[in-house]
Amino acid sequence: MNPNLDYLHPYPFQKLRELFAGITPNASFPAVNLTIGEPKHPTPEFIKTALSNNLSGLANYPTTLGGIELRQAIAEWLVRRYGIPAPNVEKNIIPVNGSREALFSFAQAVIDPSAGKPVVICPNPFYQIYEGAAYLAGAEPYYLNTLPENGYAMDYASVPPEIWKRTQLIYLCSPGNPTGKVMDLDDWREIFALADQHGFIIAADECYSEIYFDEAKPPLGVLQAAHKLGRSDHNLVAFSSLSKRSNVPGMRSGFVAGDARILEKFLLYRTYHGCAMSPAIQAASTAAWNDEGHVVENRRFYDEKFRSVTPVLQEVMEVEIPDAAFYLWAKLEGGDDTTYAQKLYRDFNVAVLPGSYLARSAHGINPGEGFIRMALVASLEECMEAARRITS
Repeated sequence: MNPNLDYLHPYPFQKLRELFAGITPNASFPAVNLTIGEPKHPTPEFIKTALSNNLSGLANYPTTLGGIELRQAIAEWLVRRYGIPAPNVEKNIIPVNGSREALFSFAQAVIDPSAGKPVVICPNPFYQIYEGAAYLAGAEPYYLNTLPENGYAMDYASVPPEIWKRTQLIYLCSPGNPTGKVMDLDDWREIFALADQHGFIIAADECYSEIYFDEAKPPLGVLQAAHKLGRSDHNLVAFSSLSKRSNVPGMRSGFVAGDARILEKFLLYRTYHGCAMSPAIQAASTAAWNDEGHVVENRRFYDEKFRSVTPVLQEVMEVEIPDAAFYLWAKLEGGDDTTYAQKLYRDFNVAVLPGSYLARSAHGINPGEGFIRMALVASLEECMEAARRITS
């Protein structure tokens, strides 16, 4: 067996099952699950229609690069959304089976394990796929703590020079999971300068980019930031997804866009990896990327939930509406996060995710300890009911 498998940690939800094992939740309350970031809003009918109308595509092997219609729809969306020059649909875009699959496999393609002990930098707390991708690519993850006192920004100045020398890849998540922080132009300027100095690749996870609360201020993307700063997309790759944007997590549909030199090699890797998108899913994805009305309505649902739930929870914990995404990252007033999660589950049948399960102990602390993550993906009524129980 690959010895790097031994470095992998249990997934947060596996740890949560073990934490709740043997606990009988209070059956007088209906269950409310706020643990997993799985969208619960209805999938738009036009997307389902596009899927069902193209089932004949199941009779054909799909190409790894995907059809031109889908790539064109993605390119046009990137232009509308970010105001960037039109990407080359043959070189700068690859459809992928959800951003998770691409974020993981990307490290396998870009890490050179022969160059000493390569490093992959990731935020802490973080999406565990980054860590697993680093280990399975033969690299060492380096965790950069994101703390509330720093506005959840990554402290690049704290990284030792010997780490920068070995860094080949950095994962960034904006809007962030679990904090919801959106990187601004100064944040991007700083990391671009470091990439220029040290030669590493930036993998920008933007799967939450379409969940935000001010229609006049959509989150800044990596390709947009580069364009604003007069840069090319050299060493930059953005990862996006329809799962949250269009409420289609089961479609497993997204894309990568950016540096053609990198994507050429990533496409070569993917032709062997065997991860081409089904033609029926491609057709439904094309329809989704071509429509914004359902996305605006989706944001309205989240905005209503965050503005209703947050003031209630502020009675018992430190929590604010995030910059974007659909998580509340709440600091507890005393007590540890795992004990709190157990009590909430036992006494009120509400499931939340301990923050420590989303982080690693690094530089003397686990930055997730004392926090909980709540995904406001259920209905407004369920989210409000959970908030009332938490504050009772």
